[in-house]
Amino acid sequence: MSEDMNHDRTFEILTAEPVRRRRTPKLRSDEEKALILEQALAPGANVSAVARAHGMDPSQLFGWRRAALASGSVQRLKATVNDEAFTRFEAVRTDTVEIQVGDTTLRVSASIDPTLLSGIVRAVRQA
Repeated sequence: MSEDMNHDRTFEILTAEPVRRRRTPKLRSDEEKALILEQALAPGANVSAVARAHGMDPSQLFGWRRAALASGSVQRLKATVNDEAFTRFEAVRTDTVEIQVGDTTLRVSASIDPTLLSGIVRAVRQA
């Protein structure tokens, strides 16, 4: 028996990392969602950066964007003659849409013809 006691013994110490808690979803109003989507759909916008700026997971904003594009409330326009790409955000509940071009704000009807609107935006950019 004393022979068994003289053998080396190995002990293994296990450590555990704390489990990361999931973020609790924040209930957002439709107006707040529309504002965040508008920022995410702006030309050249970084969707992940917009999501982080609003304290949400980027995957959630990508899902909102995908749902908005699928519903038809937001449509991407094809490149124009000048190779300028526009993103149109169609209002769902109002009759007017505000579009900011530089330091100029355009207020137009939600039912405006896209060709006419792109011509107006081009004219404002050139002015």
